Amino acid sequence: MIVTKGIKFGNLLRWTGPHILWLLAVMTVASLLYQYDIIRIAIPWLPVSIIGTAVAFYVGFKNNQAYDRMWEARKIWGGIVNDSRSWGMMIDGFISNQFAEHKISVQHIHEIKQRLIYRHIAWLYAHRSQLLVPTPWEHASQGGHIGRTANYYQEKFGIGLINDEVTQTELENFLPEGEYSRLIDHVNTATQIINEQSRDLQQLREQGIIEDFRHMELVNLLKSFYTLQGKNERIKKFPFPRQYANMSRYFIGIFIFLLPFTMIPELMQTVGWGAWLAVPITALVGWIYVVMEIVGDYSENPFQGMANDIPMLSLCRVIEIDLREMLGETNLPPAIQAKNGVLM
Repeated sequence: MIVTKGIKFGNLLRWTGPHILWLLAVMTVASLLYQYDIIRIAIPWLPVSIIGTAVAFYVGFKNNQAYDRMWEARKIWGGIVNDSRSWGMMIDGFISNQFAEHKISVQHIHEIKQRLIYRHIAWLYAHRSQLLVPTPWEHASQGGHIGRTANYYQEKFGIGLINDEVTQTELENFLPEGEYSRLIDHVNTATQIINEQSRDLQQLREQGIIEDFRHMELVNLLKSFYTLQGKNERIKKFPFPRQYANMSRYFIGIFIFLLPFTMIPELMQTVGWGAWLAVPITALVGWIYVVMEIVGDYSENPFQGMANDIPMLSLCRVIEIDLREMLGETNLPPAIQAKNGVLM
């Protein structure tokens, strides 16, 4: 997530620089062809403007839907934050000797609380890691220039910024001894961690440490975690429909192809150096449409390890700190800080 007030002009140039170059090159060639009377085609501005308006509406729809996907993901993670705090509160309040037939020590109660809370922290980091696995339609999975650019963005403005934090999120730091080796090889480790929580609660119920009502309340929270996990997985594993994601590129390509045949002849008639004025103006119009397309393209996948992502690691760390404080711990990890204007 970009946390600076604005995007620096240098970063904008770095992000869109290649597009500026090819647009200037295309418009310069077209201007030279007109200037030396190699081509004389002059398309009226009206049909091209209609196409441009239609393309703008289409790209605007795509960007709205891409934003909705990103905002929904943020709301889901907000739900994870809220329910995680509720989980910690209930574990802290419900696990006691109140209903136990055979009383257990205060130390044993604390160990049970720690086990349930630590396992939940493990679920958070496991879920985050699974959401970062690239899907076939994400940029990092593409070949050629797109894939190389995505890897660069991930390294300089994405998950590469927080590589030094990874060791603190290892699941073996939070799962009980023996559970890590048993759960890590599952297809969906996060799902199995929640199921392990359910089994643990059932054992506590059989031991009389929690009674039916408290058991049901805690299980309902586990169901909520499954619901939130499933919503995130839906966004991750169901792509923005390709007919909307890709057709806008073709429409923008058609518009930019027609653009020099209408703007350059028109601008050449204004002043003597209108042919050269036409180059930056025409390139600027094309650049605006290209940037609108890029914004939507990089916003539709909120879990791909780039600057536009939901700051999952930061949210996981906030939850971890809150839950461990509920256990009375003071040796807490630091909150995740933004780097290069990006919070991951």
